[in-house]
Amino acid sequence: QVQLVESGGGLVQAGGSLRLSCAASGRTFSSYAMGWFRQAPGKEREFVAAINWNGDNTNYADSVKGRFTISRDNAKNTVYLQMNSLKPDDTAVYYCAVARYSSIYDYTKAYGYWGQGTQVTVSS
Repeated sequence: QVQLVESGGGLVQAGGSLRLSCAASGRTFSSYAMGWFRQAPGKEREFVAAINWNGDNTNYADSVKGRFTISRDNAKNTVYLQMNSLKPDDTAVYYCAVARYSSIYDYTKAYGYWGQGTQVTVSS
């Protein structure tokens, strides 16, 4: 059974940092792109960042460029999201996902497996 488990969320003050992790189990995802999305209350789930199968290509939403960094460790079947200079607008539930393909995409339908999410709250 495929399982994605996010961790690392929490409450942080504006300007602070958090590092999210997403551990995948049940199968190996080293051939597939992985991504992070987020959903704030009352809003649609939105793309945050994605990384291709071997980590040499990444893509970010404009709102997080220069502040967030996505990376992966295929040996550990894990993807990370380093979040720096956090803002109150970054408050959301963050979800990791495994794409259906090796290349990166920024829309939810390109992703076949999803975690349960981890809450990130940034206070002003």
